[in-house]
Amino acid sequence: MINRYELDPSSRLNRFPFTWFPFNLLRRVIVFLRRLYLMAMSHVERSIRLQLMLTIGICLLASSFTYAISAQVFGEIRREANIDYTSGIEHIDNQARSLVNELNPPWFQEEPEVNVDVQDRMREFEEHVKRIATYDKFKVLVTDLEGKVIYRSANAAETNVEIYHVIGNAMNARTDDTYARKEFSSFYPINFKGQKSYLIVSGIPEPHITYRKGESPMSMLSAVAAFIFLFYFLTQRKMRYVEELAGGLRIIATGNLDYRAIERSPDELGSLARDMNLMVEDLQRRIEEERRYERLKSELITNISHDLRTPLTLIMGYLRLLHDKGYETPEQAAGYVNIAYSKAEKLQSLIDDLFEYTKLSNRDVPMYKEGVALNELLDQLLEEFVTLGEEQQLTLHRHIPKEKLLVRIDVDKMIRVFENLLTNALKYSLKPGEIQVNVSHDQRFVIVKISNRSEALSDEDLQQLFDRFYRVDASRSSDNGGSGLGLAIAKSIVESHEGSIWAEQDSGQIHFYVKLKLA
Repeated sequence: MINRYELDPSSRLNRFPFTWFPFNLLRRVIVFLRRLYLMAMSHVERSIRLQLMLTIGICLLASSFTYAISAQVFGEIRREANIDYTSGIEHIDNQARSLVNELNPPWFQEEPEVNVDVQDRMREFEEHVKRIATYDKFKVLVTDLEGKVIYRSANAAETNVEIYHVIGNAMNARTDDTYARKEFSSFYPINFKGQKSYLIVSGIPEPHITYRKGESPMSMLSAVAAFIFLFYFLTQRKMRYVEELAGGLRIIATGNLDYRAIERSPDELGSLARDMNLMVEDLQRRIEEERRYERLKSELITNISHDLRTPLTLIMGYLRLLHDKGYETPEQAAGYVNIAYSKAEKLQSLIDDLFEYTKLSNRDVPMYKEGVALNELLDQLLEEFVTLGEEQQLTLHRHIPKEKLLVRIDVDKMIRVFENLLTNALKYSLKPGEIQVNVSHDQRFVIVKISNRSEALSDEDLQQLFDRFYRVDASRSSDNGGSGLGLAIAKSIVESHEGSIWAEQDSGQIHFYVKLKLA
């Protein structure tokens, strides 16, 4: 039993009551993202380019992760020691800042009202300076604005300081990435005993040893290896399919036209497999048609040989009788001559049909096209067949519009087409009967339909009526069935006019159609 939620995955969202805000908005976002995902996946499935781009993206992402992990692993193995003075500089700076806070706290006024507080701060300041000088070996100086020392720690001997040099030392040490072990000075403006002054704390910063990860070629090698392996893994299925198609082409090249490639994907490779199958089917159909044509050609050669040999034998026989004077009266000799002449005409007609069909098939016959009213041409041609039809108990009915239907045709060649069709209708109609000729048209084409009652044909016979060398009844000779080239010649003529000709049958009637472009 099929679960209805399996038919439409988005319907699973209906299980949750998405009727309140913001749940209804969340549901719309989920449905939109799902549709966007399905649309993107459908495009990816149909395009090898997108699949390759997606595969390369995944491989690059995986190789980046591999590189990061490898850098951590191999970098720790090859880590390098680094002497860092940053913490020592910060310690000197912190000591200077604490001295500034002791001398000039945030709430301190330049002229304090209570001198006791100032003296207490000075004592604390001096004790702090002694500790710094004793334990940290830092020098503490207080100078006026000109650089003259007005207070100094016990370990300091300077009496005058170059202020600009101190400021430059403080700034360069903070911005110099290649700072080596040398004296560092921290510089702050203060108010010392009611006088604007500078506090300078100098010392050698203590080094701090840190370790930083080194670089290893294994990180890049592992990333490249991960990219190659993952790319090979993700593309091996497509590559196997490519190899399968290449193997199929080799099988087809050996002559096995029964082979069919399997369409495994909707992308370009699947299209290639489908095109391969269409190519093989078309090639197989062409080969079968050629074999059928060769068979029909062999049959025609047999039939034509018989058709040519029969009148030729009669002609030679009657001529021999005339040569040997094997006749009793001049009237009998004249009869022999008439028979020989009629057989010679029949022989010439067969040869002309073969010659004309060969030229039409090879497009060697020039077409002298001109504008002609097709309805008027058919009216004149049908008048010639009215008497022939009455002699064979066939009534000719025509339904031709009065308006002029102009077409550009080679009149002689197109008359040959309609004569062949009407002659076939007279020859193979059930007698008594009738022949219908109908003409219809639209804005671009005119269609002539010739219909008559005849014996039912098989679908195979109906499809092969216009094939070269084909006879419905192979036992018919040229005396009663024609050469088998009349309809083939008609088809070649119509197609040279960029038209089409075909046959249909229904309710015991056969219909021949000729479709031509209007001028």
